[in-house]
Amino acid sequence: MEMPEPDAEILAKKTQIVARLQAVLPDGAVISDVAEVKAYECDALSAYRCPPLCAVLPADTEQVSAVLKICHEMGVPVVPRGSGTSLAGGALPTADSVILGVARMNDVLEVDYDNRFIQVQSGRTNLSVTGAVEEDGFFYAPDPSSQLACAIAGNIAMNSGGAHCLKYGVTTNNLLGVTLVLMDGEVVEIGGAHLDASGLDLLGLICGSEGQLGVVTEATLKILPKPEGARPVLIGFDSNEVAGACVSDIIKAGVLPVAIEFMDRPCIEATEAFAHPGYPDCEALLIVEVEGSDAEIDFQLGRIMEIAARHNPVELRQSQSEEESAKIWLGRKSAFGAMGQINDYMCLDGTIPVSELPYVLRRIGELSKEYGLGVGNVFHAGDGNMHPLILYDANKPGDLELAERFGADVLRLCVEVGGCLTGEHGVGIEKRDLMVDQFTSADIEAQLRVKDVFDPKWLLNPAKVFPLQATKARRAG
Repeated sequence: MEMPEPDAEILAKKTQIVARLQAVLPDGAVISDVAEVKAYECDALSAYRCPPLCAVLPADTEQVSAVLKICHEMGVPVVPRGSGTSLAGGALPTADSVILGVARMNDVLEVDYDNRFIQVQSGRTNLSVTGAVEEDGFFYAPDPSSQLACAIAGNIAMNSGGAHCLKYGVTTNNLLGVTLVLMDGEVVEIGGAHLDASGLDLLGLICGSEGQLGVVTEATLKILPKPEGARPVLIGFDSNEVAGACVSDIIKAGVLPVAIEFMDRPCIEATEAFAHPGYPDCEALLIVEVEGSDAEIDFQLGRIMEIAARHNPVELRQSQSEEESAKIWLGRKSAFGAMGQINDYMCLDGTIPVSELPYVLRRIGELSKEYGLGVGNVFHAGDGNMHPLILYDANKPGDLELAERFGADVLRLCVEVGGCLTGEHGVGIEKRDLMVDQFTSADIEAQLRVKDVFDPKWLLNPAKVFPLQATKARRAG
């Protein structure tokens, strides 16, 4: 994966840059030792690594503003970083860049149950947002698999979703406002503690912008009352295609579960060995969860099980207790880690129309045979957000490149059937050169012009999202 050559002038000014940053930040907030900055050389797309010039850990909006003013003045690129869980290389540094980590910015600033919002610093982890309000009967809906570790900053950058996004939507549907620091240090407030804002939808522009337009330091999020109850059902099938057809039929029937999750045999077996959730022995598994009162749950699950029965499932099992439900979801949440126990893998993220699930799953299987690489499928089936895990050997020369080509073909397939390159992981470096497969040159130019307005020097999160040649041309003037 090509990255731009570092600016020799910036590298030569490292001592001066570090000294200026140390002058505006508390002791220990600037990390410049060669050994210590290696902790920031990659994110969860760990196949690509590059230590940054240095890393800074500000504690509030004012300190972020001070850092960006210095970097803007000195022409130093800045890579915003949440918890480093990006699977698309969204926080990969360049050798001449400053990593701006928000991990120390994790306070709850305000909670308003009457108006159903919480305001937090952007370094707060996803799961701990719910943790701050659950004793009072509320929760924050988006729930990425990495929710124990991932930061709200990264969730906003990539417009993250999660298993329950089918009913509650992704980050953009649960984000009310942000405090944003622009590259020149200016602090702006966008949106706020209300349902909608007048004028241009700048909040919609910021959510999913992958750190290209500014650094989010605070976020106002929607919180919801916890449902009365929830219950999942496990449905096992003897083929991926039949499971995909069942998902399509559930959606077409007008039933709206809170989640429909898919796992195929490689993921089922790895997860069973890793977390022991008690999954059935089958080729494909659906976890379908509904919520509400007991009567609502019984009615919805009755409809779902009736639809599933038409597809001759090898197992159809309702959870009988909260403990069993927790085990079922523990297995799903552990899937990525379980697969990592058995193989190196590249986790993709493309979205397709639900009606195309049977065809796309069949084509992924065919591509797996063509490339000679295994693949495991675990994804949010209800909204067609796929996460194929391409298995490869990182120590075998050429295997990574083969996996990349396989992955590119899968993502092009998503676009061909009417989908898009990403559902929640973002573009980062992983998909930037595939943007031309989804967007016309006029589309990309319009996006580049938006970047021009917010970051005229093109210093924020370099070499991400846009085709590299377009980025180089913009940086050259």
